[in-house]
Amino acid sequence: MCGILGIVSDQPVNQLLYDGLQLLQHRGQDAAGICTAEGAMFHMHKGTGLVRDVFRTRDMRNLIGNAGIAHVRYPTAGTAASPAESQPFYVNSPFGIVLGHNGNLTNAEQLLDELFREDLRHVNTGSDSEVLLNVLAHELAEAVQGHRLEVEDVFTAVAGVHRRCRGAYAVVAMIAGFGLLAFRDPYGIRPLIVGRMPTETGVDWCVASESVALDALGFKPLRDVAPGEAVVITLDGEFHSRVCAEHASLNPCIFEFVYFARPDSVLDGTSVYETRLRMGERLADKIQREFRHLDIDVVIPIPDSSRPSALQLAMRLGLPYREGFVKNRYIGRTFIMPGQAVRKKSVRQKLNAMALEFRGKNVLLVDDSIVRGTTSREIIQMARDSGAHKVFFASASPPVRYPNVYGIDMPTRAELLANGRTDEDIRREIGADAVIYQDLPDLIRAVREVNPRLTSFDASCFDGRYITGDVTEEYLQRLEAIRSGAVPLRPALPTRQLHLNLTH
Repeated sequence: MCGILGIVSDQPVNQLLYDGLQLLQHRGQDAAGICTAEGAMFHMHKGTGLVRDVFRTRDMRNLIGNAGIAHVRYPTAGTAASPAESQPFYVNSPFGIVLGHNGNLTNAEQLLDELFREDLRHVNTGSDSEVLLNVLAHELAEAVQGHRLEVEDVFTAVAGVHRRCRGAYAVVAMIAGFGLLAFRDPYGIRPLIVGRMPTETGVDWCVASESVALDALGFKPLRDVAPGEAVVITLDGEFHSRVCAEHASLNPCIFEFVYFARPDSVLDGTSVYETRLRMGERLADKIQREFRHLDIDVVIPIPDSSRPSALQLAMRLGLPYREGFVKNRYIGRTFIMPGQAVRKKSVRQKLNAMALEFRGKNVLLVDDSIVRGTTSREIIQMARDSGAHKVFFASASPPVRYPNVYGIDMPTRAELLANGRTDEDIRREIGADAVIYQDLPDLIRAVREVNPRLTSFDASCFDGRYITGDVTEEYLQRLEAIRSGAVPLRPALPTRQLHLNLTH
């Protein structure tokens, strides 16, 4: 998961891009980057770490220009700690293009081979985002064929990207001397929204992963980028858009509503906060139906994203709601961290239990999801150490049984707690007195109650149905082999073939 941002203005955009990245920091803490456009010249600074750590005053002064893009990275492909894989990425042909990508290409290896053998393009990292950039650059070169770049050529190029690329991608890019390009995959899996702000001289434009970035920067949301649509905003502020995919349909990732998006965002016309309230209601209904025998004294959320669900659940059941954990906000997300030992240690650093709310009580803990179970196990033990009599554990989402291949770094099936286990197995594994999962139809209902126009979702991590239709058992096995280190991330390309291609 990553956060992307693009702005075209009649004023310098460096501060706006920086502020916008901070608003999207929850979408990636591994790396950050900004690239501005001063006419046909790019100015870029990027590096590993949080936004506040990557950029200094001297860096901001060098980011000159009235248009630019920005990116925060949470790695799902490539090397997590490599500064070379910070985004945006850049190519100088055919025009000079910089690109930031949120999502994951499921056919990146095939594309890499095509770029090498047919398009004669070189990719320098293991990132599928760099592959995507080079595919876009090649399609632009094919569309232009020597004449001056026009908006129509950009739409033709994006149509070529849609024909070649599979998986999930929301993209912002800058074309030197031309303007901002933003587009979304034909399934609309990852979010992307456009906003505008009238000025004395015209209109400023902003494209972002979430509406919260628009709101805080003063832009009024215009609409979401449609599945398969490309938006072009020229450097003089002209707005153009077109759906470039032949068969497009909206299938947003439902896990955005469960966990990733900020609650104050609106994704595809749907309030994230309101969906989480409805998740709590649906979960409360299940407790009333199937777990009435539990003698619950108090409902306590695992901060932060489960708070709305826990609050609404408590209200619906007529139970006290209490804050039992204090969160250290300077520790990263635990399921992103490598290694069980590091993750286990980080839970105790991240949360501290207040014994006052646990001592002698039957506690219902509410979390947004259970992925590996390491965090849940530690939290339950913390509740017991603080004097809880019984600890029940509820998840606002269904069991995570399958990897997410569309841009969320959910682990291999062997690492997923719910894969191959019953609810009773999971209860014993995490040490709870009862485990309560949301049912998938109820989760979907919770989102659709807020926006009935959403009729289909990517819920692959829950049901194993991959919406793009190209994820096979062999593909999942290869992902697991890459993650275990059994095979290299990037396949070796034959040097002899390189020689043959270059001599043609």
